Amino acid sequence: MLIKTKIFTTIIYGFLIISSVSIYAETPAEVESIYPPYHIGAGDLLKISVWKEENMQLDVLVAPDGAITFPLAGEIRASGLTTSELTSALANKLKRYIPNPNITVTLQQSRSNKVYVIGKVNRPGEFVASGYMDVLQALTMAGGLTPFADSDEIKIIRRTKTGAKVRLFDYDEVVSGERLDMNIILKAGDTVVVP
Repeated sequence: MLIKTKIFTTIIYGFLIISSVSIYAETPAEVESIYPPYHIGAGDLLKISVWKEENMQLDVLVAPDGAITFPLAGEIRASGLTTSELTSALANKLKRYIPNPNITVTLQQSRSNKVYVIGKVNRPGEFVASGYMDVLQALTMAGGLTPFADSDEIKIIRRTKTGAKVRLFDYDEVVSGERLDMNIILKAGDTVVVP
């Protein structure tokens, strides 16, 4: 009887674990809305290879103007594109010379995804995000707030095509779980200012 009870308990416990995992699982659409696709930027290191073309397997550095140069394709603007968009652009250029080119573009090293944290933090400076970084993570990389920081007046400055935009960030509200919508994913070039 004791063995049957243990087996039953184990089955119920396993079911509860599986149920709880499925409750918190994110759909692909939810993941994409949280983590937008990565856009190539100046300074990124790419590996581009064309299948069955030995001379067309290269490491390519994105120039400061956002362009890359690749054999037979010439110069292509890569900055602002995803790796799949760059793959398509390269395929369009190369199909004149190679029938049905099979191209792979991978991000070898992200060097353009830099955010800046300045003001009353313990280690202000420039930080390279290897993945997606939110405001709290950036503040953590900067060593946290100093005792004299004005934690409810933190600003995030983002440059856009129409000019600089400022978003407010209240550290205490976010940490207490009240305003998690303020803890946005930072974009390359964003500056977090802690007064």
